Amino acid sequence: MQKEEQLIQKRFSELSNIAFHRNIVTYTDFLNLNELNILHTLPKDLLFTKYQSFGGYDLAERQMVAFLPDALYYEVNYPYQVCKISALNAKYSETLTHRDYLGAILNLGIDRSRIGDILVMENETVLFVQSSMVDFICSELTRIRHTTVLAAAIPATDFHYVPKIEEITGTVASVRLDSLLSLAFSSSRSKLVGLIEGGKVFVNGRLITTNSYQMKENDIVSVRGMGKFQYVTTLSTTKKNRALIQLHKYI
Repeated sequence: MQKEEQLIQKRFSELSNIAFHRNIVTYTDFLNLNELNILHTLPKDLLFTKYQSFGGYDLAERQMVAFLPDALYYEVNYPYQVCKISALNAKYSETLTHRDYLGAILNLGIDRSRIGDILVMENETVLFVQSSMVDFICSELTRIRHTTVLAAAIPATDFHYVPKIEEITGTVASVRLDSLLSLAFSSSRSKLVGLIEGGKVFVNGRLITTNSYQMKENDIVSVRGMGKFQYVTTLSTTKKNRALIQLHKYI
């Protein structure tokens, strides 16, 4: 086990210990898929409490984790806020990408763990920010590339997000992970083996390194650097005993 992974495990154990002994809810920063996987696979004897996670919306990739005390009543208030970024003059604004937004934020000296997902939409961009950083970002983030922008915190109740999806149907020999990846990304199974073995494929937040992993309906697959899709259902079985399946690819 790498030293970095050991430190992450130790931090999770400490937060769980504090929640248990002080009878309070404790929180992590925003965790990436690798860090969430470390938590999901942590030996149970290293945790003192249960936990849950959230990243601002149901399909969030980067999430905060709350370690929950044993008390009957507790309030979970994840320490994040929603920040909306828009161009001051839409007519002269550039087409900005996720990388542009992330680069501008990190150039302010902010650690990546303080920022959750960044959702780039048609007329505005929304990001999830650790509460202690939101005022700083709103005051300092004024320009992205050559575009002057305005960043402002909005109530979480004002945030509504419906992801765009591409519906994909096709037949596969079985609902193995590699077969579904091939269908979702229009690539041969052999080319995708390296992604699985290279630790870049996660199912429901857990790292999967086995090509033959059997998928279940509604599983969410995230592939680092490529995107995300959901295995919705098996529609039918063909005469050649192949499964006709439906996927939702998030775009």
